[in-house]
Amino acid sequence: MADTTVKISTDTRDRLQALATARGTSIRGLVEQLAAEAETQQALGRATDAFRTAVKRPGFADGFDRDFGVPAPHTSRAA
Repeated sequence: MADTTVKISTDTRDRLQALATARGTSIRGLVEQLAAEAETQQALGRATDAFRTAVKRPGFADGFDRDFGVPAPHTSRAA
């Protein structure tokens, strides 16, 4: 993979260096980690949106309970 140069302020470079040092990595390693973390957050956001859409469908909760063995709620009767 080819390298590239990104122009950032010296303040930002210094902040990235401090973060990288705290994580025991280089700025390059930190940027790679941050990119991976951002991609994970995007994927989690899409999954959350899909889940919220799915649970609005009629019968979703009943099907989930049935498929995953969640016991049906029961009511107690007073004698």
